[in-house]
Amino acid sequence: MPSDSSKLDSLRKILAQEETSGFQDSTVIGGLDRFLQLWTEELAPALGEFKSYSVLTPSDRASWSEAVLTRMRDSSPAATNDERTGRGRTKAAPKKRAKTAVPAALSLDADVSRLKGVSKQNVAKLKRLGAETVRDLVYLFPHRHNDFASIRKVSELEAGQEQTVIAEVWEASLTGAGPRRKSTQAIVGDDTGNVRCIWFNNPYMARTLRSGAKVVISGRVNVFRGHFVFESPEYEILQGQDDLLHTGRLVPVYPSTEGLPQRTLRRFVKQALDLTVSDVPEFLPDEIRHRTGLMGLQTAIVQAHYPDSTGDWNAARRRLAFDELFLMQLAVLTRKRKWQEDGQGIPLTAQPAVLDAFLDSLPFSLTGAQERVLDEVLQDLKTEKPMSRFLQGDVGSGKTVVAAAALLIAASNGYQGALMAPTEILAEQHFMTVSRLLSADPAAEGEYIVPARIGPKDSVVTIALLIGSLSKKVKDGLHARIADGEVDIVIGTQTLVQSATEIPRLALVVVDEQHRFGVMQRASLREKGQRPHLLAMSATPIPRSLALTIYGDLDMSVLDEMPPGRQRIRTRWVEPGSRAAVYNFVGKEVADGRQAFIVCPLIEESETIQARAATEEYERLSRDVFPELRLGLLHGRMPMREKGRVMAQFQEGELDILVSTPVVEVGIDVPNATVMLVDGADRFGLAQIHQFRGRVGRGDHQSYCMLLAESPGEDARERLKTVERVDDGFELAEEDLRIRGPGDYLGTRQSGLPDLRVARITDQDILSLARREAIRLLDIDPTLSEERNAALQRHFVQYASGLASEMS
Repeated sequence: MPSDSSKLDSLRKILAQEETSGFQDSTVIGGLDRFLQLWTEELAPALGEFKSYSVLTPSDRASWSEAVLTRMRDSSPAATNDERTGRGRTKAAPKKRAKTAVPAALSLDADVSRLKGVSKQNVAKLKRLGAETVRDLVYLFPHRHNDFASIRKVSELEAGQEQTVIAEVWEASLTGAGPRRKSTQAIVGDDTGNVRCIWFNNPYMARTLRSGAKVVISGRVNVFRGHFVFESPEYEILQGQDDLLHTGRLVPVYPSTEGLPQRTLRRFVKQALDLTVSDVPEFLPDEIRHRTGLMGLQTAIVQAHYPDSTGDWNAARRRLAFDELFLMQLAVLTRKRKWQEDGQGIPLTAQPAVLDAFLDSLPFSLTGAQERVLDEVLQDLKTEKPMSRFLQGDVGSGKTVVAAAALLIAASNGYQGALMAPTEILAEQHFMTVSRLLSADPAAEGEYIVPARIGPKDSVVTIALLIGSLSKKVKDGLHARIADGEVDIVIGTQTLVQSATEIPRLALVVVDEQHRFGVMQRASLREKGQRPHLLAMSATPIPRSLALTIYGDLDMSVLDEMPPGRQRIRTRWVEPGSRAAVYNFVGKEVADGRQAFIVCPLIEESETIQARAATEEYERLSRDVFPELRLGLLHGRMPMREKGRVMAQFQEGELDILVSTPVVEVGIDVPNATVMLVDGADRFGLAQIHQFRGRVGRGDHQSYCMLLAESPGEDARERLKTVERVDDGFELAEEDLRIRGPGDYLGTRQSGLPDLRVARITDQDILSLARREAIRLLDIDPTLSEERNAALQRHFVQYASGLASEMS
């Protein structure tokens, strides 16, 4: 018969293996209870009052194991000798204790591995969820809750609803064929009746649910063969615990990651909450909290995880969303104040003779919206505070004219202006458009630098294009002329922010398609010159809520009026089987004297592949579909002079159809073009399709946008149906935001702001409240230095330092 010490050694080894496996009761065949029942009397001193290991949760098993090992260690001769003499100490016991014991005081910044039951494998899984510290777990909020708060008697259950019963297990057994297809079936009941529960592919439950155990079962009740059944419900075995985690309440459902079940994640989060939520400091000043009627922070965190009611959850979410948006607004407003108050900018005065000559030279009159926005820009430019303005407008609303006027004002004051675009194609198109608006002579100097004569005195304004693909010799020459002040307006890509580019008299920076640049790129260009004015533009309409969140440091101007004569473009999503009919329609429009665009699908983020696809499609269409028509080809890898020649041919009516990659997204104005055919439309976002659509409808004839999609998925189908129905860019932006969410629509990383955990970009009421409170606070205490704002200042400094590290 084994000795008592050998039994204790066996138990130590079993518990060590259980710890390694995450306390899954898998070390002993048939479960640890079978081993313990054999040696109950011999192991009694170590076990204490013990009923069953199998009914415990893995977290409770870890606690029980630690207690057993402690009793075994304290009662052993070696332990007594240690305490008495300090000699004979074993190495295994202290190591075990250090590994499993939870510190009496656990800080919010402690590693998650310090929590009970968190193995090395779990640490890696939690890291995938962004939870590396206890604080991260406290702020790992659920994305929804299962409503298991409706506790009923078995006789009161209703089909199709999420409900909870408190019952006794009558029996639990395995069902199904084959070792890998075993499921658990249990019959549970109360004093009103019985109900069946089944857990598919989960034989473990048959060992967990012992007859006579009291359980809470929560889930949706279905009907099978005329009887109610819970299918794979949540469960908890009642063992005198005060709090239910998985049943009988609003139960949190957290973001998931492979290998980390919701039950395990809930235990970790609940442990973190119980140990540390009382240490979370309240940072909102009492005045703000009382004025806004917001819940206290500690209460809000607890109620966000385990709300007592739906109303409590809504109040908690409102508080936590306010915190996120309030800190964001403090950040962007502080950024704006710092920029405008740290020294003077360069006042730029519009010279009427020059500006009027430019406006009179245009072949059209400005819209009322253009006149209003231009006046806002002129008012900003003439002050000593550097302008920080965000200009947005729908496709064709005339942003480039406003930008060209502002750049001209900088040049006429003896300074330099710069326009930065996100791609070389867009930079080239801006160069050609601005040169055309200023009536520059492209033959006067060269391909990448042109002079324009403006005003009654024929003042010369020199415009240059600086992009990365230029040869070193050309770039070096342009760098030298820009640095010497010979170039008045330089248009380019990110090359403008590189150290080799010196723009000594830079007074105005225009950033186009602002959302495609990060904050640091914007800041780098601002650092050139003498604290230049900033005009950020976007042809992608951005919902006001999103613009206030991301561009809160900029004053906003909106071009909300289209030029006269712009008409509604009929948009249709066409099934693949109707391709021939679409080509016939294009041919008919050309026969009536009109022109058409055909945009090839974006296959990959590769200019090379785009060019090949466009070339192949151009050849196929020329040969097989439109052999009698005049087709042109346009793609991003063509030399700029060649691109300009093809666009000029199309504008002059020398081409019937322009086959192109997405380079036609902006910058081409052909009033006679009435058809935009987007092939592979499911590969594009709503905003980009809307940009394509904006290339037509600029003349007197009805225009059309045809969308071909071979096999669109559900998301793509919704986008295509939406763009069929909605033609207003701002309404379309709201729809795009709803479909894709803010993360995909416009990454907040580009703004230097963190992702939103609780707030939604559609929380316009909370956003307005947060912005109003932030402005009010900064007006009274710009540096948050007053004593009543001390906690907020500490929190904001930590928040701002996090932004700085992300942006660098």
